[in-house]
Amino acid sequence: MPYEPNEFLTSHFKNIGIDLTSKVEEQLNLVAPNSPNLPLYRDMVLTVLRMAQDDRNRWNAKITLQTLRELDHAFRVLEQYKGRRKVTVFGSARTPVEHPMYALASELGATLARSDLMVITGAGGGIMAAAHEGAGLDHSLGFNITLPFEQHANATVEGTDKLLPFHFFFTRKLFFVKEADALVLCPGGFGTLDEGLEVLTLIQTGKSPLVPVILLDAPGGSFWQDALDFIRKQLEGNRYILPSDMKLLKLVYGADAAVEEINQFYSNYHSSRWLKSLFVIRMHNSLNEAALAHIQEAFKDLCLSGSFHQHAYNGEEHDEPQFSHLARLAFTFNARDQGRLRELVDYINLSENWAKPQAPSQTQTAQRSREPLKVT
Repeated sequence: MPYEPNEFLTSHFKNIGIDLTSKVEEQLNLVAPNSPNLPLYRDMVLTVLRMAQDDRNRWNAKITLQTLRELDHAFRVLEQYKGRRKVTVFGSARTPVEHPMYALASELGATLARSDLMVITGAGGGIMAAAHEGAGLDHSLGFNITLPFEQHANATVEGTDKLLPFHFFFTRKLFFVKEADALVLCPGGFGTLDEGLEVLTLIQTGKSPLVPVILLDAPGGSFWQDALDFIRKQLEGNRYILPSDMKLLKLVYGADAAVEEINQFYSNYHSSRWLKSLFVIRMHNSLNEAALAHIQEAFKDLCLSGSFHQHAYNGEEHDEPQFSHLARLAFTFNARDQGRLRELVDYINLSENWAKPQAPSQTQTAQRSREPLKVT
């Protein structure tokens, strides 16, 4: 959907006798000629000019400046990894090396790397260090937080170009989720629970794309099972969440099971996006007639109106032609039942539901692993 210029901003300065809009656009055309994002950049600059006009608080200005610098730096660094799938791993920095979860997190990192998945962590010790040790530097990214007391990144990423420092927690959190094609949560403290619940909230409310959220525990461990028991009893039992919301997360007890869950999620599902009132799921393989007929009946509760329709690329996503080879499943999604949406994704990932069920070749598998998957 094209960006609509903010009329309030463009008229604000005219109302006080200053015509800055044309001047800002003139300067932007010099540095970004023919950019389709010109209206966005224009409104960014006009927003800053309006802040300068108000000039209310130095701290507000410093927060804005620091945030813009962090965003710009992160965008630049992460652009080189745009075509690689990434998995964010959370867990306690206090997990000792001799703990079973440390070994499991290291195995997880190695298993993710073998599937050509990059491992994102907070770059600290414990679970984060273990996941990066297993993955190795080539498959690691660390998003470290700058603290007023001594804070070191783990040995795998410290002093390398794979480490991104952040001053604000909220900008670091943004990239933990923005860059992740999946998330794995290992046992941890307040920080791990905070990240896990925030991710689930973003997905449940549709503010973040649907991705696998995996709870990983050591065999015989009860950390996540106890948490799930509480969620089912208190949240689901009191109807604070929908029963289908529990589909948004999966408990596993091994590295292979965690990575298999991720690979299965993307076996046919590629990505999704909104096109005005239509929600479009992009797939590597189109669905056969029987599967489509089943979806019409079994998942009709997801539609606000009409039905599901499957089609090939027809030029409506002109801003993303790189996905023109993908099949589309479109419908008027109610935007509420994300757990049911996950059930739909699981159904379209079953190979027997594909129009031409066949095992992908090594070339196709390699190509898919290089495709940016997280698109909204």
